[in-house]
Amino acid sequence: MIYVDIVSDTICPWCYIGKRRFERALAMSGRNDVALSWRPFQLNPDMPPEGMTRDDYVRAKFGGGDRPRQIYQAIAESGREAGIDFQFSRIKRTPNTILSHRLVHWAAKQERQEEIVAMLFKAYFEEGLDTGDMSVLIDCAVRAGIDGIRAQRFLASDEGRQEVVASDVYARRLGINGVPCFIVNRKYAVSGAQPPSAFVEVFNLAERDAATSGAQSIA
Repeated sequence: MIYVDIVSDTICPWCYIGKRRFERALAMSGRNDVALSWRPFQLNPDMPPEGMTRDDYVRAKFGGGDRPRQIYQAIAESGREAGIDFQFSRIKRTPNTILSHRLVHWAAKQERQEEIVAMLFKAYFEEGLDTGDMSVLIDCAVRAGIDGIRAQRFLASDEGRQEVVASDVYARRLGINGVPCFIVNRKYAVSGAQPPSAFVEVFNLAERDAATSGAQSIA
């Protein structure tokens, strides 16, 4: 078995692209022995709890002029290659992502983590929804196959917050300062939305490592 920890933020466009490229790598390699765990990282740890308007966020992050348009146009082009229809113009608010990360963390216990991550990316980037809004998150949970009432009760509590914050801090202590970051068998790191071939190469390396370790233990 190959274990992959994906350090990601729910509002990171390159994380969405990286997810699709990683999935393509799995299809290319024909592997069905890869176990995934999504780990939290906040691109904007100082974001107000209520988030902020998209216009204010883009202005603060990139400044004025034509630079933001050029950046998002390049991302959209990469997204199309990955089968993603980014709709940046539909996004009105940039959320604080603690609440969505808590949902992803909790969804692992419901065996729906992959599904909820996919729904969150789609809701934010393709539908322009505010994934800092509890009603949006509950809808994402339902679409991912999770009972809406249970999701509402969880999100209304403070459960999982401490774990999410601690995981974010731990990732930074490991030296991760950008996402996505794919950590394979806690030994190899693939940083960024790399092409599928890069992931396949690391899968093969991890497999060779496991074979070598097995041979040494038998000897």
